Amino acid sequence: MGRVTGTPPVPPADLPGTLGALRASGYHPRTVKQELRDNLLARMRAGEPRFPGVVGYDDTVLPEVERALLAGHDLVLLGERGQGKTRLIRALAGLLDEWTPVLAGSVLNEDPLRPLTPASRVLVAEAGDDLPVAWLHRSLRYGEKLATPDTSVGDLIGDIDPIRVAQGRSLGDPETIHFGLVPRTNRGIFAVNELPDLAERIQVALLNVLEERDIQVRGYQLRLPLDLLLVASANPEDYTNRGRIITPLKDRFGAEIRTHYPLDLDLELALIRQEADLVAEVPEHVLEVLARFARAVRESPSVDPRSGVSARFAIAAAETVAAAALRRSGLLAAGDAETEAAVARVGDAVSVTSTLRGKVEFESGEEGRETEILGHLLRTATAETFRARLAGLDLSGFTGLVADGAVVETGELVASADLLRQVGTVPGLAKVLDRLGLGDAPTPAQAAAGVEFVLEGLHLTRRLGKDVTEDGRARYGSRG
Repeated sequence: MGRVTGTPPVPPADLPGTLGALRASGYHPRTVKQELRDNLLARMRAGEPRFPGVVGYDDTVLPEVERALLAGHDLVLLGERGQGKTRLIRALAGLLDEWTPVLAGSVLNEDPLRPLTPASRVLVAEAGDDLPVAWLHRSLRYGEKLATPDTSVGDLIGDIDPIRVAQGRSLGDPETIHFGLVPRTNRGIFAVNELPDLAERIQVALLNVLEERDIQVRGYQLRLPLDLLLVASANPEDYTNRGRIITPLKDRFGAEIRTHYPLDLDLELALIRQEADLVAEVPEHVLEVLARFARAVRESPSVDPRSGVSARFAIAAAETVAAAALRRSGLLAAGDAETEAAVARVGDAVSVTSTLRGKVEFESGEEGRETEILGHLLRTATAETFRARLAGLDLSGFTGLVADGAVVETGELVASADLLRQVGTVPGLAKVLDRLGLGDAPTPAQAAAGVEFVLEGLHLTRRLGKDVTEDGRARYGSRG
């Protein structure tokens, strides 16, 4: 991926339009790293967010990133999949100046006061103060490339443009060069995702970029002093097995920063809330079950720790549970005049054990048991959430529902009204719903979600029995 495309922002009308006006405005050229340092310090002093949208790294990763930026270091982020490395890298562009002056038409984003190429220097000398100045938005000063085996030096650095040669230019003319992604991001930030997947002979092409800050294209005696911040990401297992970063390139990065998954449950929940695109209401206790589930999978000895369990696992689980609630709402509306609101229940989470197992790399000895393992971990997460949310409450009213052989039936396609009719007035229900954050006046669908959670929790803590019918309905009754 190169630059983000789309309709570019329109520069404000009051920005200088000529080289003379730019000089008169007091503009002084700064390197990208100076610009990042100044803007980072300004945000620190103002108490403003430096990396909006990045969750869970405030006390660990972000201080290291800030030290690297203040030191003017290029950096590489190491971490398992789904730890937000790309999100963090893209957030760096927010520290650039909103608008930057460039030579109009320059593919290298040249500073009007510091032109790079011979042709640009001639243009500046001839036009003088009347030289038109263009303005580049910071969103266009970020370039990105996913390292793939077919990536070439031409993609990154540049190559001969045969069309320009065919137009009559000689092979020794620098104007025949088609510049690659790196020089086209001059005066900006360039990111290489999954750097170890880049062939070692291609990594060599980045050596001069990182140390001498210039590029070499084939046999040209061309030196372009590039001005950019180079950032890379890598997975630790790729770092040593599938590929590697060559030693001279590792040595040229000023900082190597390790990322991690959310350290505690609250951060995991915050990440799910921020990233999940939910098509239905998912109560907080259900989100907590999914967050605990993701953490349990990550820590399970049955899961390959080198691969990790992406934060996308919990996000996709929340979206799947919301979709299950929306599906129930749609199906029940077809046969009942009473509208079923789309509110997720804990039973909706069962489907994620099969649909999301492809996101988890299991140890080789667990083949064939993947769904069973995930189901056990989901039940464990549900029980832990039940204890954490409802500890100390008198739930005897719920166990009394199944006295004398009575059962309470729920399931994916049981309407909220049907479940609540079976339950009736339960002593302690109001306190349960309050503990679950469902408020003083919950809707029937929210109340049903709370009731089902209590029934499942009582079953998992061995206070109720449970049978699952062939059509997927759960029937809660007395034990024994």
